[in-house]
Amino acid sequence: MRADRLVATLLLMQARGRVTAAELAAELEISVATARRDLAALSSAGVPVYPQPGRGGGWQLVGGARTDLSGLSASEAQALFLLAGPAAASAPEVKSALRKLMGALPGTFRADAEAAADAIVVDQAGWGERPKERPPMVSRLQDAVIARRRVRLAYAGREKSSRLVDPWGLVDKDDVWYLVAGTAKGRRTFRVDRIVSAVVTDEPADRPSDLELAEVWREVVEEVEKRRSLLSADVVLDRRHFGVLQGRFGRHCELVAELPGERVRARVAAPVPVMIAQELAGWGGLVEVEGPEPVKAELARIGAELVARYAK
Repeated sequence: MRADRLVATLLLMQARGRVTAAELAAELEISVATARRDLAALSSAGVPVYPQPGRGGGWQLVGGARTDLSGLSASEAQALFLLAGPAAASAPEVKSALRKLMGALPGTFRADAEAAADAIVVDQAGWGERPKERPPMVSRLQDAVIARRRVRLAYAGREKSSRLVDPWGLVDKDDVWYLVAGTAKGRRTFRVDRIVSAVVTDEPADRPSDLELAEVWREVVEEVEKRRSLLSADVVLDRRHFGVLQGRFGRHCELVAELPGERVRARVAAPVPVMIAQELAGWGGLVEVEGPEPVKAELARIGAELVARYAK
C-alpha cells in the first residue's frame, strides 16, 4: 500500500538524514520512478522534504525535522524494546519491526530503547538440551486466531475426536502450547501437541467482544490446579530441606508448622495418593509421612518393589 511506503520512506529519511531515490528504491524494493513520486508526494503533503541538487545530493528532511510516529513515552518505548528485544535474534520480522520503530522514536528516546533491546538474552533450552523450536502447528493456529476463522481439529485426547472450534488464543506455558477456544459445549483448552490436524475454514469465528485471554487463562490454570490438589498429605522434614520440597511440589506445598529441632511440618498435594508417594519415595528417610494412610500404603508398596528387585 502506498501509505505504508510513505511512512517507511519518512522513517528511512529520519534514520539516515538524506537519501537518494535509488537508495530508497533499493531499500523498499520499488522502482526508482516510484521512489521519486513518493518523495514528491511527501513534499506536496507539507512534510519538509526537499531535493538537494548536485553531486552527493538526494532528498532530506529540512532543518532536521522529525516526526514521532510512535506516540510512545520514554518508559513505554523501553518496556517494548525490553520485551521484544530477545525475540529479535530468532525472528527476522521482529528485528525489522524494531528497526522501523526505532526510526519513529524521538532522538532522546533512542539510546535507552536500543540499550533495552540488547539488555536481555533468553535461552529457553535447559542445560544439555537442544534449542527448542516452535511447533509448526502453532503458526497455523496463530493465523486462524488473527484471521478470526473457525478451525476443524482432529484431536487425540483420551480418545481421538473431530470438532469445529472458534480459536480465541494461544498460550505457551513452560514450553507446552495450548489453544484456548470456544466450542458448542463452551470454552475448552487443547494441548497443541495432541492436535493431529487443523483445517482453517472460511467460516468466521465467534469470539466474545469482551474476551481477555490472560484472564481466561488464569481461570483455566485455577481449575487445573484445583484438580491437581484433590488429596493432601502431611510430612515432617528438616527446615533446611523445605525449599527443595516446595520446588518439587510448587504451589501444592505449604508450610504448616515450625517444630522443635529445626524441623517443620509441610502439606503437599496431588490428584491421587500414588503421585504423592512417587514424588516422596526418592527422599528416603529425609521425610516422615504422617498421613493419610493411602499415601503410606503406596510408599510401602514402592519400597517393597525396590527391595524385591535390588536387595541381595
